[in-house]
Amino acid sequence: MPASKNPAIEDYLKTVYAHTEWQPDPITPKALADKLGVAPSSVTEMVKKMAAQGLIAHVPYGPLRLTDEGRLRALAVVRRHRLIETWLVREMGYQWDEVHDEAEVLEHALSDRLLEAIDLRLGRPARDPHGDPIPAADGTIATEPFLRLDGAPAGHTGRVLRISDRDPDVLRSLAAAGVAPGVGIEITTVDAAGERVLVTVTPIDADDSTGATAEASSIELAAEAAAEIWVTG
Repeated sequence: MPASKNPAIEDYLKTVYAHTEWQPDPITPKALADKLGVAPSSVTEMVKKMAAQGLIAHVPYGPLRLTDEGRLRALAVVRRHRLIETWLVREMGYQWDEVHDEAEVLEHALSDRLLEAIDLRLGRPARDPHGDPIPAADGTIATEPFLRLDGAPAGHTGRVLRISDRDPDVLRSLAAAGVAPGVGIEITTVDAAGERVLVTVTPIDADDSTGATAEASSIELAAEAAAEIWVTG
C-alpha cells in the first residue's frame, strides 16, 4: 500500500505537521508517542520506516521534521480531515464539537474523486468550522500572522482566527459565549496571576446586507479556554 494511503503513516504525518502549525517548536519522538497514544518503541520503528521512504528527516534522539514530500502528504491528509469536518457541519447537521472523531475515521476512506466533489459542493471553503485553513489540492495553504490569546497583551485587538478542537467541552462553552472564528475581539484585561482574561467580543451581524455588527459583549475566559484560541496578530 502506498505511504499516502497507509492510515498509520497518515496519522503520523498529520500529527507531526499539526504540532508545528500553530507554534514553532519541533516535535520530539516522545511527544509524538504521547500524542498518538503509542509506545516510544513503536514511534522509533515507524520513524525509521518513514525516513527510509523520504517522509521524515530525523537525527537520533533529536526532533522530527517533515521532508518536502512528507509535508505534501501531511497536507493532503489535513485537507481531507478539514473538508470532512466542514461538510459534516454544513451538510449533515453536526455541531462543531462533534466532527473531529468522525473525520479521523473518514479521512482514511475518502477517495480523491469524492473529496473533490465535496470541496466543489461546499464552494471551495478556505477554513474549517474551527478556523483552521484548508490546504488546496496542490498543497498550498494560506497563513497569516497570529498569536495565542493567553499570550496576547491587554489592548490587543483583532479577530478570532481559530479555536482548537481538542476539547469538545471548551468548544461548547465558547459557542455559548459567542466566541467563534471570525468574530472581533479585544483583550481588555489580563489578571496578574494569568488565570483570567477579560475580552470584548464583537460578533458579525447575520445580515450581511447592512454591513452592521451586533452589539459587543464582555466575556471572562479562564486561562485554559484562552489557551485554545488563536487571534490575528
